[in-house]
Amino acid sequence: MNNIRALWAELFGTFWLVFGGCGSAVFAAAFPQLGIGFAGVSLAFGLTVLTMAYAVGHVSGGHFNPAVTVGLWAGGRFPARDIAPYVVFQVIGGVLGAFAVLYIAQGQEGWNLAAKGLAANGYGAHSPGHFSLAAGFVAEVLLTAFFLLIIMGSTHKLAPMGAAPIAIGLALTLIHLISIPITNTSVNPARSTGPALIMGGEAFGQLWLFWLAPLIGGALGGWIYRTLICED
Repeated sequence: MNNIRALWAELFGTFWLVFGGCGSAVFAAAFPQLGIGFAGVSLAFGLTVLTMAYAVGHVSGGHFNPAVTVGLWAGGRFPARDIAPYVVFQVIGGVLGAFAVLYIAQGQEGWNLAAKGLAANGYGAHSPGHFSLAAGFVAEVLLTAFFLLIIMGSTHKLAPMGAAPIAIGLALTLIHLISIPITNTSVNPARSTGPALIMGGEAFGQLWLFWLAPLIGGALGGWIYRTLICED
């Protein structure tokens, strides 16, 4: 990565992921008569990655996620020197996306941040299904690891050409279908950081888990694919 355009691509891609995914939860899922439900939110997250992977994947690789960047490094696909700038721009994009959701949500009469939230991640009392810290940790590690396996495999030079964004987008949809009740689904520290920074309190206090677990899972998935499944 020797081009600032790659960093801008990561910023805009992560912005779109947070704005589209968290925005669907805040704007659309809350209305009984119009609500898309958690299945719709799951699909929205998958569609954000699918669309941006096609739009800017050829510029930056289409990570939009610090755990993916670390996982691709562990899998031998990304240089260590470029991890930090990618992560910085991903986090900036995620924070800007969350602020965009907040600004639009405040345009609804009676909307309240404390009551409605911004689709922040959490465990224990802040888990949608009241799952424990340990359950959330295991789920985030496992799901991020398998996400990296899918990314590594679908982008391999011997994989079908042009199909990777579809596989990756559907994988993220499936991940959300599994884990929205557990942690509200992170598998992406940048996605978790924006809402947590804005909401503060326990959302911010629990943010450490949604950095630690996805980074471990991403590195594990990349390493497993490279060493146990398929060498490039």
